[in-house]
Amino acid sequence: MTTVARTAAERRISSGTSVERLSAAGLEACAGELGELLAATVAGGASLGFLAGFGSAEAARWWRGLAADVADGRLLVWVARSEDGQVLGTVGCAPGFKDNGRHRGEVVKLMVGPQARGRGVARTLLRTVEEYAAGAGMSLLVLDTETGSPAERLYRATGWTEMGTVPDYAADPQGRLMPSTFFYKTLS
Repeated sequence: MTTVARTAAERRISSGTSVERLSAAGLEACAGELGELLAATVAGGASLGFLAGFGSAEAARWWRGLAADVADGRLLVWVARSEDGQVLGTVGCAPGFKDNGRHRGEVVKLMVGPQARGRGVARTLLRTVEEYAAGAGMSLLVLDTETGSPAERLYRATGWTEMGTVPDYAADPQGRLMPSTFFYKTLS
C-alpha cells in the first residue's frame, strides 16, 4: 500500500468515521451495503446511471460485478464508514490505461447516504481520491455530473474547473434526459 493509500485509509472524517480503500474481496463483502446506498441514492433522484425502481438487490449484484475491475486495478473504490462500520458513502476512480492517458483518471460514483449528508463525507471522499491520484502519479482527474445537482456545487466549491455542459447527456432516474456538466482538476 502506498503512503497516500495508507493516509486515505486512516483518514478520520469526524469522530469515529473513517475512509478505506476496498480490495476486490472487501468490495464483495460490503456489496449488500453498497447496493443499499446506491439504490437509496438513485431513489433520492441522483443521476448515477440507473433508473427509478433500481432495487438494492440489483444494485448489490452490480457492485459484485465490479470485483474483477477492482482486483486488476482498473477501478479503485473507497468507502466511508461510521464508527460502528456502517457504509456512509463511496467514491471510485478509474485510472487511464491507454498509453497516452496514464496520467489521468476519472472520478466515478461519488455518493453519500441521506443520513450522512452535510457532515463532510463527500468532500473527504473526493479529497481522498485526489490525494491518492496525485501520489500514484496522475496529474489530471475528470468527472461529470448532472447540471444543477448538489454534486455540481460540491465540485465547484472544491476547486474543480468546468469544461462545459452537454445537453441531454444522461437520463435522470425518472428517464428524463438531462444536461451534464464536465469538470477537471489538475493535481500538483
